[in-house]
Amino acid sequence: MTQPWLSSVVGRDMAVDLGTANTVVYVRGQGIVLNEPSVVAINTKTGQPLAVGAEAKRMIGRTPSHIQAIRPLKDGVIADFDICEKMLRYFIQKVHQRRWAKPRMVICVPSGITGVEQRAVQEAAEYAGARKPAYIIEEPMAAAIGAGLPVHEPTGNMIVDVGGGTSEVAVISLGGIVASESVRVAGDEIDDAIITYCKKEYSLALGERTAEDIKTQLASAWPLKEELYAEIRGRDLVTGLPKTIVVSTAELREAIDEPVQAICDAVKYTLDRTPPELAADMMERGIVITGGGSLLHGLDARIAAETGMPIRRAKNPLYSVVLGSGQCLEEFDALKTVLLSSQQH
Repeated sequence: MTQPWLSSVVGRDMAVDLGTANTVVYVRGQGIVLNEPSVVAINTKTGQPLAVGAEAKRMIGRTPSHIQAIRPLKDGVIADFDICEKMLRYFIQKVHQRRWAKPRMVICVPSGITGVEQRAVQEAAEYAGARKPAYIIEEPMAAAIGAGLPVHEPTGNMIVDVGGGTSEVAVISLGGIVASESVRVAGDEIDDAIITYCKKEYSLALGERTAEDIKTQLASAWPLKEELYAEIRGRDLVTGLPKTIVVSTAELREAIDEPVQAICDAVKYTLDRTPPELAADMMERGIVITGGGSLLHGLDARIAAETGMPIRRAKNPLYSVVLGSGQCLEEFDALKTVLLSSQQH
C-alpha cells in the first residue's frame, strides 16, 4: 500500500483515448476528467501552440493566414509528431497541476497499427511526461471492456468501434483478439462524403464543421419513417457568394453510402474469418457497436440488415474505449495481459 502523500507526488495513473476527433482522459480513482477535440491551433510564425482542444476547434476554418488549426492525428495514427506531443503534454498538465508528475499511462491505439506507429504513440506519451513504459491497449479490446463484455470468458464477443478516423471490428474471446479488421473509414470520411456530394450536386462549398453538424443532425444509414428536408448554408463555387440549398435526408443517405458500406463490409469480412464455434455464440449475443460514429442514425439497423445478427449499442458509446482502458488501470494486475508494453518489442 503506497502512502497517500506518495501517490499524489508520483502522479495519478491516466488512461488516454487518443482519438482522431476527440481525446478523452481518465484518471485512476476519479473517472473521466477531460474530453476535448484533438485539435491544436499553431502560430506558424513562431511555431507556438496558441490553443488546444475545444478552443482550437472553434478556430477551424476561421483563422487568419498565420494561425493554423491542425489535427495531429489522421486515421487514428499520429500524422504530426511534434504537435501531438505538445497536445498530450497540455492535456497531462491540465489534469496534473504539478510540473514533475510522471503518471503511469495507458494509451489506446487502433488494432491495425504498425509497430512504427505504435512506438510513435509511446514515444509521444513518454516525451510528454508519462512514466516509462507507456502501456498500449488496442481500441477494440478497450471498447469491449468498457462496454461491459465478458472478454476473459471463452465465448465470442464482437465489437464494432466506429470512431473519427478508424472503424475497428474485432471478435474477442479469452482475453485476446481472435479476428479483427481495422479500416480507415469512419466519421471523418462520412463528413468528407457530405462535402463532396454538396460540391458535385450543388456547387456548394461546405466547411468541415458544417459537414459534421449536418452528419449528426440529418444523415442516416437506413431509411427513416419520414424523410426530412433541411437548409444548408455554404459558399457558391460559381459566384463565390454565400448560398442556401435545401437537401433531403434521402439525398444525404445516398451521399454517405460508400463509407457506410465500407464499415458494413469490414464487419462481414471479420465474421467471415471467425471460427464457427464463436460465430454461433455471437448469433446469440449479437454485435455491440460503440464509438462516436455508432451514433449515426440507423447504423445499427443497416448492420443488422447486412449481417442478419442482433445489434445493440453500448451504453456510453463515446466513452467505452477510455472507460475500458481506465478499468485496466483500476484492476491493473487482473487486466495486465491485454496491454502491450514497449518491453515486449
